[in-house]
Amino acid sequence: METITYQQYPAKPVVVGSLSALFMKQSRFVPLHLEDDTLKIAMADPGDFYTVDALRLACNLTVEVAQGREEDILDAIERLYGTGSQSLEMIIEEAGRDATDISSEGMVDADHLRDLASEAPIIRLVNRLIVNAVEVRASDIHLEPFENQFKVRYRIDGILHDVESPPNRLKDAVVSRVKIMAKMDIAERRLPRDGRIKLKVTDREIDLRVSTLPTIFGESLVMRILDREALILDLEKLGLPDDLLPQYEELITKPYGMILVTGPTGSGKTTTLYTTLAKINSPENKIITLEEPVEYQLHGINQIQVNAKIGMTFANGLRSIVRQDPDIILVGEIRDKETAETAIQSALTGHLLFSTLHTNDAAGAVTRLLDIGVENFLLSSTLLGILAQRLVRVICPRCKRRIEPEAKLLRAMNLSPAELSGVEFFAGAGCDECTHTGFRGRIGIFEYLPVDDDIRREITARSSTERIKDVAQEKGLLTLRQDGWNKVKRGFTTLSEVLRVTLEK
Repeated sequence: METITYQQYPAKPVVVGSLSALFMKQSRFVPLHLEDDTLKIAMADPGDFYTVDALRLACNLTVEVAQGREEDILDAIERLYGTGSQSLEMIIEEAGRDATDISSEGMVDADHLRDLASEAPIIRLVNRLIVNAVEVRASDIHLEPFENQFKVRYRIDGILHDVESPPNRLKDAVVSRVKIMAKMDIAERRLPRDGRIKLKVTDREIDLRVSTLPTIFGESLVMRILDREALILDLEKLGLPDDLLPQYEELITKPYGMILVTGPTGSGKTTTLYTTLAKINSPENKIITLEEPVEYQLHGINQIQVNAKIGMTFANGLRSIVRQDPDIILVGEIRDKETAETAIQSALTGHLLFSTLHTNDAAGAVTRLLDIGVENFLLSSTLLGILAQRLVRVICPRCKRRIEPEAKLLRAMNLSPAELSGVEFFAGAGCDECTHTGFRGRIGIFEYLPVDDDIRREITARSSTERIKDVAQEKGLLTLRQDGWNKVKRGFTTLSEVLRVTLEK
């Protein structure tokens, strides 16, 4: 008999006549799918012929039975049919029937807000919004108030998507419910606030980082979903090119110096650095990180959170870290001259230091540091290498199909006939697996600039970004767009994705 794992249970409820959740719980079974006149179910006790016969007669269907764990079945019933997991549309309809509207200006009676947020339909609505987001692999949930609309959007693979939204009059209750979960002051709605929620969703520990911002129509709230199980801690899976991976692995084993990872917000810098630290973490190394905020806890690594309100800045924290006798230091971001100078001094005094910068490419990191006031001779003697990166969406393997690319995309890539020869192009048609986007997951594209003697001479001469890049390309530097093109040729992504995340090179 077939045995069903939890991952094989449906993401949405299978509706079978008037079948009740109570009967499913009592009989320890859950519907898996209904096709034509055949209903497939998972049962904790497949030998319970009484239940199978009752189903067959009541629903006038052929019943196929598979073995399932009782805990998984009960959890699936609660998730799919229970009080915490009706369909979003049903919950929104239920929540909207009795909700009252309140003013969005200034201080509001906290007890009234708490009463609204404690109503069962509102609790179910917020829970379902979070569970749905986790199930579709969203990284962020956006709750946005407008004049006549309360909009909910999920960020999936870096792109925002509209989802079913509650009525506008529920916005205060929904936002207040999230703030209660995050232990935030629900009465104060005039100032930005931050909080954190820890909860369990389908057997996974999920952290939600909550941020509120007052707008003219109410509070805008964003929940950042931090799922440690979704964190990739394998350099080979990040998308580093085959020829670059050994170079980077050698770079991160250097005894001292500074290594930078650059790119805009949301380009995967934190994931790359966490994966790097996991790679070099060992009992012989003491690793300390200074982050704002700490997104994921890493085993065996000392992680410190920046708090500017009490004077715990990157620069101050870094000075204290050095006195803790670390071997490897991660500074979340270099933002100013003080942090940059302290980081360079740490690298000079025998530490391997990792950090990030918001620059468009690898060469731009050098000129950015020089521009904020770092001495060129110090930078040239400490900098080991710079990795620039972006994230592109991966074509969904289930609905992947061959296509003919648009001429304008080929022109934008500035490709020669020789480069196009024999290349097959693919795209996703859209399916349930990828929520009809044509993409599922993301992969990195990279540009690596090793700092050798030639680059050091350019740094000492305070050369421009263009000059440093020209020298690097003469020595074989592969740009972000070129690495993106290689991933298009290998069928990982599309031309439009590469063009979306890269500047003209």
